[in-house]
Amino acid sequence: MKTLLYKNTKISYTDSGDGNTIVFLHGFLENKKMWQDYVALFSENYRVITIDLLGHGESDCLGYVHSMETNANVVHEVLEELHIQKVIIVGHSMGGYVGLAFAELYPKKIQKLVLLNSTSKEDSAEKKLNRTRAIKAVKQNYVNFVSLAIANLFSENNRDRLSKEIENVKTEALKTPLQGIVASLEGMKIRKDRESLLKQNIFPILLVLGKRDPVLNYNESISQIDNTSAQLVSFEDGHMSQIENKEELKKVLDIFFNI
Repeated sequence: MKTLLYKNTKISYTDSGDGNTIVFLHGFLENKKMWQDYVALFSENYRVITIDLLGHGESDCLGYVHSMETNANVVHEVLEELHIQKVIIVGHSMGGYVGLAFAELYPKKIQKLVLLNSTSKEDSAEKKLNRTRAIKAVKQNYVNFVSLAIANLFSENNRDRLSKEIENVKTEALKTPLQGIVASLEGMKIRKDRESLLKQNIFPILLVLGKRDPVLNYNESISQIDNTSAQLVSFEDGHMSQIENKEELKKVLDIFFNI
């Protein structure tokens, strides 16, 4: 594990392997540990970076709103520290939002982008309201909010089969400080729509979706890549493809990285 300071805020990251660089960005309530199996696999042929986004894992909070742009600047700071010029970004859920913000802010630095159970669309009015409700809920009962939030990321038919994995995700999620949760919810709520980035076809994009995703509507999510060159891979499960469809996803990523 390595650290740097971004605006006097500690940022934690890992750096493994050699070759073209892949940056893995975790989602809301997750941290860089979720990528351990992927780091082990891909660091054999690539340089692999994982980063704890603001207020998650071992990275500190920075104020009361962690915008996607600020997180993208954190990613850029890590790359500058390591003198890395161009990257493939794999972003899960909120990590995908950060990946899109990075692509907009630093277009010359992005080689490819994987939106893993993520979307370029901004929050609907209803989702923004739900984020506000979530902020209230987590302030009232932190443990209950986190436990329910994690269970609801998996498709119903996987909750028994993956009970051990779900408990492990909950354990890591419960390490996320209240300020980090609230600041991220605020940041996701105000994020801008970046569908136009997909339409521009500037760099290869892979969209990975779960057909039974309880968080992202599958049909709505597909519509964002209409009339684009983006590739689509769909799994039969939920929002946590990196766990629910781990072996299949590894193969999908390996193919995309090598195109």
